[in-house]
Amino acid sequence: MLCFPKKYRFTRSGAATVMAIRIKARGGESAEQMLRRFKKLCEKEGLTKDVKKRQYFEKPSERNRREARKRVARVARVGMPPR
Repeated sequence: MLCFPKKYRFTRSGAATVMAIRIKARGGESAEQMLRRFKKLCEKEGLTKDVKKRQYFEKPSERNRREARKRVARVARVGMPPR
């Protein structure tokens, strides 16, 4: 069984719990197939994107600038007439 820390989930009391992606071997499933399934789950949960994003430190001002650019692009996309 493969386990990898997923994300922190915060409860109402403010305590953080770690959720994990768990993979159990199915009948007759090879290790390669199980690993492929694990990678797909990690991609679906956004874990690989999160790991790549946190690989390097990003200054708060840079993060704010990036998020502002995303907001502008989202507004422009929504405001455009359909094709």
